Amino acid sequence: MTDAVPPSPARRLWDGARTAAPGVGLAALIAVAAAGLASHYGAPAMLFALLIGMAFHHLATEPRSEPGLDVASKFLLRLGVALLGLRLSFEDIVSLGWAPVLGVIALVVGTIGAGLALARLTGRASAFGTLAGGAVAICGASAALALAAVLPRSRVSERDVLFVVAAVTALSTVAMVLYPILFAALDHAPAQAGFLIGATIHDVAQVVGAGYSMSEETGDVATFVKLQRVALLPLAVLAAALVFREGKAGLAPPWFLTVFVLLVLLNNIVPLPDAVIDAARLLSSWLLLVAIAALGVRTSLAEMARVGPQAATVVVGCTLLLLGAALALERLIF
Repeated sequence: MTDAVPPSPARRLWDGARTAAPGVGLAALIAVAAAGLASHYGAPAMLFALLIGMAFHHLATEPRSEPGLDVASKFLLRLGVALLGLRLSFEDIVSLGWAPVLGVIALVVGTIGAGLALARLTGRASAFGTLAGGAVAICGASAALALAAVLPRSRVSERDVLFVVAAVTALSTVAMVLYPILFAALDHAPAQAGFLIGATIHDVAQVVGAGYSMSEETGDVATFVKLQRVALLPLAVLAAALVFREGKAGLAPPWFLTVFVLLVLLNNIVPLPDAVIDAARLLSSWLLLVAIAALGVRTSLAEMARVGPQAATVVVGCTLLLLGAALALERLIF
């Protein structure tokens, strides 16, 4: 009797891809539908992907779709976050001088600290405070997904992640409409309004929409300030990975964070073709959209309701505190 020959790595990869294909395909189909709706109605695609995904929750434990949904919500999520590194430019980060840069760092650190404090006050875990505060402080849904990838599931659940993603996306959309009206009423100059928009609105797309709805100069400044916040994402993720590591976990950063940093350096040291950068950015956006669709399928509305009002208090509280702090800081900088 001969021993069975173990399958080759290529065979295992092929078998894994075949097993994951139905679930990944389902998440991708939801992502395409979400992108179409977002383009038609002018609303965030991630919010549509989340809501549509929840409608298919009954497929979350279906044997054919479950493996692929797991791959999409974990591996594809991390890969999409890693590719965000190609969005950053050192020139953009320092273009406004050092005062706004230091101000943005203070706002990000202060908002994450506020998330931790509000979580403690409302009886939520510190990991949830880090997740909510980081999402508000840095770049909304993308930051929430990046932080969720390193926070232990024993301290923050998938429904917590989905709640934060939905909350910051909704708040960012509201801010995109209301903040330009507020800052115009306060009679801010374009540079001041741009700083405030870039420093307070959660998602990059909403920052761009709000900034350029006021003026081209305001939009340029808002985008630069927002990129400064995004640049702090790897540091926040690494800090969360070190603080919340469990057991005897090592200090090595997660692979996707390492790739993120390497791509930032590559993008700023080597003159990459615009076509390559544009393709990587598009791929990153789609990977994150597919991942959020898969997370939506895996979470039910009933589970979301169990998160409770305390979670909403943390996210909304961080948003209001960030706005107040940015308004105060703007008077010192300009």
